[in-house]
Amino acid sequence: MSGVPLMAYLALGLFMFTTGVVGVIIRRNPIVIFMCIELMLNAVNLTLLAFARYQPSAGSDPVGSAMAGQMMVIFVMAVAAAEVAVGLGIIMAIFRLRHDIDIDEMNLLRG
Repeated sequence: MSGVPLMAYLALGLFMFTTGVVGVIIRRNPIVIFMCIELMLNAVNLTLLAFARYQPSAGSDPVGSAMAGQMMVIFVMAVAAAEVAVGLGIIMAIFRLRHDIDIDEMNLLRG
């Protein structure tokens, strides 16, 4: 197919996803946490595209199977854009209220 094997794409996707998970766990800034979530979503996109590209064409429509992977990536990108819009709106509202966005200090929803 191409010069880059499927395992290289999967290894890169795994590295990106692991980096995102570690960033979400150890960081306290919500903006950085959003960036790490975006990194995880991009790792999923890379994996979806790699599987769509290297999928054996069982039927007579190899373009259709490749387009299915691309449509999944577009769906994930739409979900990521909505997540960022809502999340940044919440962060801005909290910053206007408290003048601080430290994740450890956010206990507004606790009863």
